Amino acid sequence: MRTLAKWHIWLGWLIGVPILIWLASGLFMVARPIEEVRGNHLRKEMPERTIPAGTQLIPMIGPEANVVEVTQRMDGDEAIAIFRFADGTRSRYSLTRSASLGEVLTSVDAERIVAERIVGGDRVVRTDAFPADEPPSDFRRPIAVWRIALEDGTHVYVSRDTGEIEAVRTRWWRAFDFMWGLHIMDLQTREDTSHPTLILFAAISLIGALMGFVLLFRRRKRRVPA
Repeated sequence: MRTLAKWHIWLGWLIGVPILIWLASGLFMVARPIEEVRGNHLRKEMPERTIPAGTQLIPMIGPEANVVEVTQRMDGDEAIAIFRFADGTRSRYSLTRSASLGEVLTSVDAERIVAERIVGGDRVVRTDAFPADEPPSDFRRPIAVWRIALEDGTHVYVSRDTGEIEAVRTRWWRAFDFMWGLHIMDLQTREDTSHPTLILFAAISLIGALMGFVLLFRRRKRRVPA
């Protein structure tokens, strides 16, 4: 029991820091509802709009184009179609005006979408474009996007291909993301939940906890009063 107690003390020094990190980061991550962390409370309830009956799909592309997918939806009061080609590129067309909208969404259109669909979305500080192969650190998805930075620190990501809002990143989300990286001990990608460092410290922590449990049952000698 004495040997076990010594090992328990040394393991306690070794695993004390990661255990504190796990507890602190876990407490931080449950402090607010996940819906608020994801920025769902900032998304406005938009009425469902269907494409008006009789709207014709008139593709303004040549017959040689290799179209693999066509998506139709309403953007405000305008019916649009999005064509995806075999080479991965996309083109947007207005079915309402029978006019091309270009291959990618403009920054002006992206800011308009955010102003319409996000609470406080009209208070834009900065707009930046990101290609699919160089996503920002708080997005990390292989999608070409516009990042609309708002006054309150919120980042709204709008797809440059489809005009859809792909993600809302509040300041709280970015702090949550950092804490998640600490929790899984992966501050680089913040996605690897099964790597040697995490497994090692988790195993040592479990062994330390089991040792402590066993030591609860050790007998202590009574002190005889003088």
